Amino acid sequence: MITVEEFRAEVREWLAENLVGEYAALKGLGGPGREHEAFEERLAWNRHLAAAGLTCLGWPVEHGGRGLSVAHRVAFYEEYAKADAPDKVNHLGEELLGPTLIAFGSPEQQQRFLPRILDVTELWSQGYSEPGAGSDLANVATSAVLEGDPQASEATEKQHWIINGQKVWTSLAHWAQWCFVVARTEKGSKRHAGLSYLLVPLDQPGVEIRPIVQLTGDSEFNEVFFTDARTDADLVVGAPGDGWRVAMGTLTFERGVSTLGQQIRYARELSALVELAKSNGAADDPLIRERLTRAWAGLQTMRSYALATMDVEEPGMDNVSKLLWANWHRDLGELAMEIEGKSGLVLPGGEFDEWQRLYLFSRADTIYGGSNEIQRNIIAERVLGLPREVKG
Repeated sequence: MITVEEFRAEVREWLAENLVGEYAALKGLGGPGREHEAFEERLAWNRHLAAAGLTCLGWPVEHGGRGLSVAHRVAFYEEYAKADAPDKVNHLGEELLGPTLIAFGSPEQQQRFLPRILDVTELWSQGYSEPGAGSDLANVATSAVLEGDPQASEATEKQHWIINGQKVWTSLAHWAQWCFVVARTEKGSKRHAGLSYLLVPLDQPGVEIRPIVQLTGDSEFNEVFFTDARTDADLVVGAPGDGWRVAMGTLTFERGVSTLGQQIRYARELSALVELAKSNGAADDPLIRERLTRAWAGLQTMRSYALATMDVEEPGMDNVSKLLWANWHRDLGELAMEIEGKSGLVLPGGEFDEWQRLYLFSRADTIYGGSNEIQRNIIAERVLGLPREVKG
């Protein structure tokens, strides 16, 4: 196998040679709060990456990946961030659903979906959260009922899951072709029991997608309504009723090696904020200097923790990581407003500047992907062994 340093050099050289011309204009675009930026152009870039064998790096070779180690993948994301390459549009397929299908899916599901994730010809969204089941996934109310004749020869008469309900905060659903949906398939079941993990096509009657306008004025989250929507009976991952286990498996893949690349972007934001503080005189304030120093120390803590736990699977580690980066980034947005001062209260040209956008969107960092309260409950109960929270 290629060494980590050889692979790092390969990635660095490829990015230098390819992030040019029309692709050079995409540098720094995309990512949370900015998914609307040049989406079609970033899709083309993501497919260009795939053609070069630079997607799905950790997938097993037999499934089209390169079977590379965690260290190799860390090297990729670090070099990718250093090059200021545009955010990929295929994160949910490549980093979440793909590994889930490799771990839990049937051979037929793997053959049907993995190649199209690999070459970025089908995009995915995540149907977890609901109006009454945000971070508490066990409260899912969206239902799915199996109907039809399992022996029928005609496709219209074969068994299908009939899905009814609503999902919310569904990232990128308005650009995706498919959604992996957690639905309640056993009538009368409660909490973790009776859930199934379904693969549902979005381009069909009975599916309505409504983009949600964010504080920033953009829309990357959506409401998704299912009204007698359908998916084939065999598009349940794992056994019917085993959806909780599969969904938890997906969440273990969610906070992976890409966090190292995320931290390099954070470091770039912090450096730019330091320069702003120097240029507008805010750095003359000792309290501002202290907060900038604390931000730098927090970033080093995040990196050290990520590297120390990257290859270790123990309860609570991912939850600690989420708490670290979410709170750090939200605090950076607040610090940015302190440093901008009065200029942060106006819209030059009627558009948010980068610091206003950072402040507004980072308010959501401590909510999406599992709120702070849920992360702390998990750490308290599963790591510290404290009594479970009393449900009202």
